[in-house]
Amino acid sequence: MISAALVKELREKTGAGMMDCKNALGETGGNLEKAIELLRQKGLAAAARKSSRIAAEGVVDAYIHLGGRIGVLVEVNCETDFVARTDEFRSFVHDIAMQIAASNPIYREKADVPEEVIIKEKEILKQQALHEGKPEKIIDKIVSGRIEKFYAENCLLEQPFIRDPDIKVNDLLKEKIAKIGENISVRRFVRYEMGEGLTRKECNLAAEVAEITRQEA
Repeated sequence: MISAALVKELREKTGAGMMDCKNALGETGGNLEKAIELLRQKGLAAAARKSSRIAAEGVVDAYIHLGGRIGVLVEVNCETDFVARTDEFRSFVHDIAMQIAASNPIYREKADVPEEVIIKEKEILKQQALHEGKPEKIIDKIVSGRIEKFYAENCLLEQPFIRDPDIKVNDLLKEKIAKIGENISVRRFVRYEMGEGLTRKECNLAAEVAEITRQEA
């Protein structure tokens, strides 16, 4: 069985996606060096290097769902206009727009979360753990685990991908970088929900979108 620690180590060494690393280790019987070589042969280990290159082309995609109840605008960049016009790139951008509609992220990635938000959230999580009667010696570990859940719920790149919850959006992004051969960056997005901010009957619209999206997939 391939351990999560070994998969993590391979990801850190190659920058390849989680599932690519897991598959490579499976194919090589858990041999780290052979897995690195296999990923390089497939071109997947190059994704990390490509991610440092400037991406100034791309597209802005609009996605409207539930008869106009949710709307998303997202800008995704790549390096060349040629790639920006390809069906694969545009399909990826559309998937990202659907992800935003379904999962309602607030931030793009962990680094975008203001420090004061994390400080406040950690204090809330700490008090929750104390009220649950958790031993003080493990409070920090509990808070650390729960703050990762906060990131997974609120940061686009940390969210489980709606079409394949076994991978994060960031894993999908790295796989596309490796496959397409250019740096790709989700630059910015905005999500509108009809009646947002107004007092109205409570409903879980994000859950409705996620369910319909899964059915469409």
